[in-house]
Amino acid sequence: MYGSGVNISIDHSGNLLVAFQYNPILVQKVKTIHGYRWHPDKKHWSFPNVNGILEKILEVFKDEEIHIDPALQGTVPDLRTGLPISLGGVVESGLSPAFEDLRRELVSRKYSYRTVKGYLYYNRDFLGFVKKQPSEINDSDIKDYLLYLAEEKQSATSTLNQAINALKFYYGTMLKKKFVYEVKRPRKDKKLPVVLSKEEVAKILNSVDNLKHRAILMLVYSAGLRVGEVVRLKTEDIDSKRMLIHIKGAKGRKDRYTLLSEKALEILRAYWREYKPVKWLFEGFRDGRYISTRTVQAIFEQAKENAGIKKEISVHTLRHSFATHLLEGGTDLRYIQELLGHVSSKTTEIYTHVSQKSLGKIKSPLDTLNLGKGGLG
Repeated sequence: MYGSGVNISIDHSGNLLVAFQYNPILVQKVKTIHGYRWHPDKKHWSFPNVNGILEKILEVFKDEEIHIDPALQGTVPDLRTGLPISLGGVVESGLSPAFEDLRRELVSRKYSYRTVKGYLYYNRDFLGFVKKQPSEINDSDIKDYLLYLAEEKQSATSTLNQAINALKFYYGTMLKKKFVYEVKRPRKDKKLPVVLSKEEVAKILNSVDNLKHRAILMLVYSAGLRVGEVVRLKTEDIDSKRMLIHIKGAKGRKDRYTLLSEKALEILRAYWREYKPVKWLFEGFRDGRYISTRTVQAIFEQAKENAGIKKEISVHTLRHSFATHLLEGGTDLRYIQELLGHVSSKTTEIYTHVSQKSLGKIKSPLDTLNLGKGGLG
């Protein structure tokens, strides 16, 4: 069995091999690459090692955690810089000295894996865009790059903000350049979260037959967990006596407690009897590793499809729905803030805009009009 992420290697015939844990999203991606062949006996995909095929594979899976065979590392040029690829999600040790210093600084400050990966990616991508050395960068280069991300790449506001944070950390914090501070941040899009009704949540949960998968999704909804929190739960984090779940090192490296529902505990006990997890509550295929967030996303996507839900939603929608349903049930916003682990109450207040608790009491003026049948009957 393969561990988390996408594994790229080469066989004795020179063919490129791509392997990953089953995930319908990754299967769709691999099928966009011309020349693929599936080997059911060996559980991997193969591609003829023709010119440009490895670059294409890396491009298709650039948002995934990639593990690349040492025999291939440092041999593929970046499409813009002409330098060997070592970032953009590829896990290997061939970083340039400057970016290795950046990586070490981020790790020493206990930044999350995703943040380290993102900061390295945007700094590398930036240099590829401007085609300069870090010592030659000026304020205009940074503004041009951000404009490129906003207009040509149509990047979301959150992406632009991460790019700004990445450049600011490297050039501002590490290299002591001041021009980064002059870059104006784009306003964050004020989008309301998509929320499921209780009936829709029930449909999704009832569509899952696999005991482990059902337990994961029930726990996410019942406790308002982030996907990164549910996969990192350990067996000792479930406190059945106090009916609480201990979330350790959550977003912002904060600990908190949240609810352990009776129904969730019931299915966890059934899951425990069948799977007998040791360290991680939800173990992955690789020994000593927890299940990947990508796998949980794929589980949810399949459940959504089976339930016939057409809304544009993700696993995180269950967290939004948890908060909204608590609010509609009369739970004080301050308690919901604590359960979700929000630093600011303003973050939690967004659920007042999607809750039916207040909006449901308002009567549309149309319903007050004395209208005839008008062809309705």
